[in-house]
Order: sequence, then structure tokens, then C-alpha cells
Amino acid sequence: MILKQVISQIKRIFPAPEVHAHCDGPCGVYDPASARITAEAVLSMTKKIVDLEVPPANDKAANIAYQNTISRYVAIKEEQAQKTKEDLLILWTDYFKPVHLEKYPDLHDTFWKAAKLCSACKVEVSVEHANELMEAVQKIHEMFWATKERDVSFVKAS
Repeated sequence: MILKQVISQIKRIFPAPEVHAHCDGPCGVYDPASARITAEAVLSMTKKIVDLEVPPANDKAANIAYQNTISRYVAIKEEQAQKTKEDLLILWTDYFKPVHLEKYPDLHDTFWKAAKLCSACKVEVSVEHANELMEAVQKIHEMFWATKERDVSFVKAS
């Protein structure tokens, strides 16, 4: 009880100064490039899964190779979709500020939908959703660089 009173008096006599920060790290450490790269990997793996030929049922060696390959493709696709989601959420929650909402009123909706697309790409094999994810990442990429008053062209994966 006495200790709490002493601490309270010290805080009142020597108050901590108010500080302001807009991010967890130094300015300039954010870049949507990592989200673009991982989203491209999601699209690439999705296309590879769709294009993978299923071998005849009676070819045991080919079926084993197929199962191994598709398992690896799926694991990579899911891992990259999760990384994309994490990178986008960091940009959304740590970089973008209320002033950016004035310029981009759809910012929250764009990020929310992009995060949902990451989840969809993890749980299904859809080239359509993987392409939509790339489009969402492109939009975020353009918003991000516009906030820095830089025009950095977005190059789509083929």
C-alpha cells in the first residue's frame, strides 16, 4: 500500500513526457514489394496445380510422384498466401494513417478484401481468386506509393 502511494507521488512529481509514433519501426521501412512477390507465388503455384496432369490410376510410381508434387505445390501456395496476408496486415495496421483515409476512403475495404482473398487462396485452388489477389495487391501497391508521392509502376506476373 505504501509502495503504491510512493510510486503515485513520483509519477505526479516527475510525469512521463507524452510521445507520439506512427509505426513500430523507423520511417521508410515499409514496402508492398514483399506482398507482391508472395502473391505472385500464390498465382504461380495455383496455375501449376491446375495444370498438373493426373496420372492413370494403375501407374503407382507416377501417382506417388504426382502426390509428392501436388503436396509441395499446395504447401507453397498456402505458405505464400499466409505471408502475403501478414505483409498486407502490417502495411494496413502499421503504415497507413487516418490522413490516408481522406485520400483513399476505400482503403479499409481494399485491405479487408485482400486479406479475405489470401484466406480464399489458402483453402482453395482458384486461378480467379489468385488473379483477384494480384489485382488487390496492385491497388494497395499504387495507394502506398502515392502516399509517398512516387509513381512506381506495378509489373504483373505473366
